[in-house]
Amino acid sequence: MAVDKWEGSAKDVAQDAKLAKKNKMSMKDWEASPMDVKHDKQKSTKGLKKGGPTSMDRKKFGKNMSRAMNQKGASRGK
Repeated sequence: MAVDKWEGSAKDVAQDAKLAKKNKMSMKDWEASPMDVKHDKQKSTKGLKKGGPTSMDRKKFGKNMSRAMNQKGASRGK
C-alpha cells in the first residue's frame, strides 16, 4: 500500500487518533509532527515506542554493555 493510499484510510485515521491521544496532542498537531510522518511511512504503530539499545550503542559499547545501559536507572557507561 503506497503512502498516499494509506494516508486518510480508516485504519490510518484510527491509529492517528490513538497516537495523538497517547502523545497528548491534538489531531492537527499530530498530523504536523515528525512522528506522524514516520507512522505514515511505516503504515503501522510498530516502531514508534521507546525500545531497546540502538545500533549506534551496539557499535560503540558492545552487546552486553548497550543492553545494561538501556535499562531504567542504569548509570553505566556514561
